[in-house]
Amino acid sequence: MADEHKEKGELEATKEKEEKGEECTSCKSDQEVVFIQDLGFNVKVAAPGVEPFDIQVSSMELVQEIHQLLMDREDTCHRTCFSLQLDGATLDNFAELKTVEGLKEGSLIKVVEEPYTMREARIHVRHVRDLLKSVEPLDAYNGVDCASLSFLNAVTGGDIMEKRRTRADPVDCTPPDFIMPGSSSEKDTPILPLHPGLKEQPTKLNCLKVLTPSGWNPPPGYRKLHGDLLYLQVVTMEDKHYHITASTRGFYINHSTEEEFNPKAASPSYLSHSLIELLNQVSSTFKRNFALLQKRRTSRHPYERVPTPYQIYSWIGPQLDHNIDAIRAEDAFSSKLGYEEHIPGQTRDWNEELQTTRELPRKNLPERLLRERAIFKVHSDFVSAATRGAMAVIDGNVMAINPGEEAKMQMFIWNNIFFSLGFDVKDHYKDLGGDAAAYVAPRNDLQGVKVYNAVDLEGLFTLGTVVLDYRGYRVTAQSIIPGILEREQEQSVVYGSIDFGKTIVTHSKYLDLLQKAGNQLKILPHKVMNEKGEEVELCSSVECKGIIGNDGRHYILDLLRTFPPDVNFLKVEGVELSKEATALGFPVEHRHKLSCLRQELIDAFVESRYMMFIKCAAVQLQQLTIRKQINDVPQITNEKQEEKGKDSEKEKEGEMEEDEAKRIVESMTDSITSGEKQDMEDSTKEIVKKAANAVGSLKETEFDIRFNPDVFSPGVVHPEPNGEAYKKQCQLVKDAADFLLTAQIPAFIRDCLDHSTAPMDGATLADAIHNRGINMRYLGKITGMLQKVPQLEYVHTIAANELVMRATKHIFTSYLQGLDMLSLACAVSHFLNCLLSSCPNPSTTVPDQLNSKKRSRNKSKNKAKQSPLTPSDSVEWATLTPKALWSQIRTECKSYFDWELTYDNMDAFVEGLQITKVMILRSFCMKAGVQILLREYNFDNKQQQTFTDDDVINMYPIVKHISPRATDAYNFYTTGQSKIQQGFLKDGYELISEALNLLNNVYGAMHPEIAQCLRMLARLNYIMGDHVEALSCQQKAVLMSERVNGLEHPYTITEYTHLALYCFANTQVSTALKLLYRARYLALLVCGENHPELALIDSNIGLILHAVGEYDISLRFLEKALSLNQKYHGVKSLKVAVSYHLVA
Repeated sequence: MADEHKEKGELEATKEKEEKGEECTSCKSDQEVVFIQDLGFNVKVAAPGVEPFDIQVSSMELVQEIHQLLMDREDTCHRTCFSLQLDGATLDNFAELKTVEGLKEGSLIKVVEEPYTMREARIHVRHVRDLLKSVEPLDAYNGVDCASLSFLNAVTGGDIMEKRRTRADPVDCTPPDFIMPGSSSEKDTPILPLHPGLKEQPTKLNCLKVLTPSGWNPPPGYRKLHGDLLYLQVVTMEDKHYHITASTRGFYINHSTEEEFNPKAASPSYLSHSLIELLNQVSSTFKRNFALLQKRRTSRHPYERVPTPYQIYSWIGPQLDHNIDAIRAEDAFSSKLGYEEHIPGQTRDWNEELQTTRELPRKNLPERLLRERAIFKVHSDFVSAATRGAMAVIDGNVMAINPGEEAKMQMFIWNNIFFSLGFDVKDHYKDLGGDAAAYVAPRNDLQGVKVYNAVDLEGLFTLGTVVLDYRGYRVTAQSIIPGILEREQEQSVVYGSIDFGKTIVTHSKYLDLLQKAGNQLKILPHKVMNEKGEEVELCSSVECKGIIGNDGRHYILDLLRTFPPDVNFLKVEGVELSKEATALGFPVEHRHKLSCLRQELIDAFVESRYMMFIKCAAVQLQQLTIRKQINDVPQITNEKQEEKGKDSEKEKEGEMEEDEAKRIVESMTDSITSGEKQDMEDSTKEIVKKAANAVGSLKETEFDIRFNPDVFSPGVVHPEPNGEAYKKQCQLVKDAADFLLTAQIPAFIRDCLDHSTAPMDGATLADAIHNRGINMRYLGKITGMLQKVPQLEYVHTIAANELVMRATKHIFTSYLQGLDMLSLACAVSHFLNCLLSSCPNPSTTVPDQLNSKKRSRNKSKNKAKQSPLTPSDSVEWATLTPKALWSQIRTECKSYFDWELTYDNMDAFVEGLQITKVMILRSFCMKAGVQILLREYNFDNKQQQTFTDDDVINMYPIVKHISPRATDAYNFYTTGQSKIQQGFLKDGYELISEALNLLNNVYGAMHPEIAQCLRMLARLNYIMGDHVEALSCQQKAVLMSERVNGLEHPYTITEYTHLALYCFANTQVSTALKLLYRARYLALLVCGENHPELALIDSNIGLILHAVGEYDISLRFLEKALSLNQKYHGVKSLKVAVSYHLVA
């Protein structure tokens, strides 16, 4: 069920429903063309020193991809500088294979070593370094190079697919103690098993002590003329020191030492084309260990090695050895991303790349695939560049472009990306809530960028936007409009307003573009007054600006109020809310006035009003036809009939089925168009008018619901504030806010009750709430309602926990600002102690460099000039106590979410909700971007505090960005799903396999949507009886989910349970149990034992244990499953009956 919800959320602004009909016919023919072109065939490759071998290639691939493949293969991985030749002709790297003449099944491609250049030599050294560190989890823990962790093979003890060949595995089925039912209530779930296999990892294979560029670089002029490119220094495991020259012919040992430069070749010089061949000759340890290392590297599943599209960070990690790595050091200070060395030209012009990919043609499937792949690739590169830049800005590694101003107002440019901080600069947001508004504005702006991108209108451009939270600061990263830095902003804005509506300009081209987009986004073109009292027409909120760049493109920016305001959180004078809203205590005054409704809500609201409109019209039409039939009968009955009609009208509206209503209305519109009788036409117009008024449509002649995003905006003057039209616009905005309370929140609670959505942690809860178009600021109200439904106790627990965590995050954010780098670790561990430790007054040692400074008495005066990023002398943070923190959290819950936190301290809260402190720790670290040491923490000791400053290992950014979509793949997927629901498994299977191909084509190998697609394929294979194929698909799904969603993400838990089922079907009993134990452990860590998902896991564990004869343990799991099912599915449900049956 979870899958279906996930897809609903991904529908977003794409209006594919209407287009589906026409699309399918046209895309069918495109497809056949695509299938024919993409042929797979085998070619032979002959490389120096190895036997010729076959590789499989496809005609769409570039020659470049064969290069990549050879650099990854165990026997050819040490070569980087070579060309590929076919019949003596060198192949062009960037040609598609189908364009290469004479290349066919069985052709022989020769690998020819090429002379090095300076750049090639550097690439080669970097590649050797990458091979040496390829199996280390270092990058994944440090959160660099898009590496992330995956423990599936550690859990199953090797690759499941290979295990199938060796049968009889001894069945050891005893579950570890910490996952037995009821164990988690006695003591906290342990943390160490989360990263299994770290202890048993095979001995670390060290090949070299040091490999680093030498201090003698670059070669002096006279040596350059002898072909020297660069010098390296190596210390082998045998402790021998070598200096190596990279020359155009290859690598050799020279006579230099640390003190003396002597570039003559040593004898023997061991000249080799590859550095690895040279090292193999000088060090026997290197030779042995390097071979083992490459075996280990290539034996891992490809999905454990491929980089993910966006960086995933681990909230917990071991203390890792830090090794000498000059290339890493060099990368840290260059603005390029590691692989950009290969790109010709200077730093990348992000804006040009982002906009050019949007302009690519998209008429047929191959074009759309190319376009979407390019958009996705550039976007994920942009996100990783922006992340590095933002961290550099906060870490103080970038010079501001306005260094004279105070630090809150500073702006930065790094690698062609513009960075600004989330503070209220120049009182820009003064009327809207100051810094609080400045903090949410980037997030709202990002939502705006997201929906305009999804509309994807030709000719309308948005900026690449990424919002990051790092070390307590919010940073916005944007691509730069060409020419904007040379001009003043006032001159460049041709549409919109830069001073919130005092001066407003408009532009016909913009009005045209925005109106087209606005029709999809339900934004109404409207007029506003500037301060001179002139009317100006806009089709967006006032502060949305249009700037025409030097490249002639029309950009829109500042989309923070794309959607109408949420009146439930605005106190506006003279605005009365509905009875329902006031009963719930609205309007609540929020910290800022930028609260907007979500896109999903607007869509749901319009959809529901449309149904209302149709039903209303249908009912009246029926009556009209009834009246027509009775017209011949004498007058008297007619009157009676009318009275009857009026009473029944209401009832009928309720009863009428939607399709019937649609049918009636369609017949009505047909009769209008075919121009039947005049009187019919007048009466139908009348009917439409009645229906339109009933749903509050803006036009009387048709259904028209669109929103004016500027109503209720402070400082915006409307032309006729008392006019009929404006009143209607205001009413619609109020109705939409009402709809959220009266329809969407109850709908969310219904979803939980019928188990079509079962959130497991804060993140999945937020997704489920967002899918219904509800903002998280309603969480307090929702939690209050959940409390009254005993069946949803588990959702209430998650929601209450999420409220407390969000409040804590707000406090932590301001706590971090103004901390000295020196005291970061101490301050964070002190905060964690105040939050989670049972010790009533945790003490902390302030780093002494701070203490020794003399405290200046007149500090308050010069505080104003000081930047928020410079260290403040204050050690205020050290005075925080658990009591003070808890009362801050309570106040925050009340003021932000309007929710009463009734517990007096953390211990009471944990006990009352029956959760564990580990759950809270995980949730906090993931929200705040803190990485802590992987060890067991003792939370109960009242004498000793839980955390020390050594437990805080790292801080990482929380990154928000848009996710470009693969639209064609999505269409295939949804069509496939509906086929399956109709029972056509084969057809559905083909469509979904095709969707997988398209997803791989657009996203590359790794992506959350691909994981979901694999899970679906595995399920289909299983239902259709192909258990082996099911196992293989699901194994990939688990690996991918671990890598792109996270080790203990709820989706990963689901993938594990599915994989266990398919293992059991393939008679791998003990593996199936290991997987289920892992799933249960992860679920305990994430949501505790009180959750319907655990009922499923437990009954599966129970069944398998019963099958292998472990009856006592089996019974404990089955009884737990029974009690959970009774609790959450009600006593009479089918699930409970099944559980009873199993227990018996």
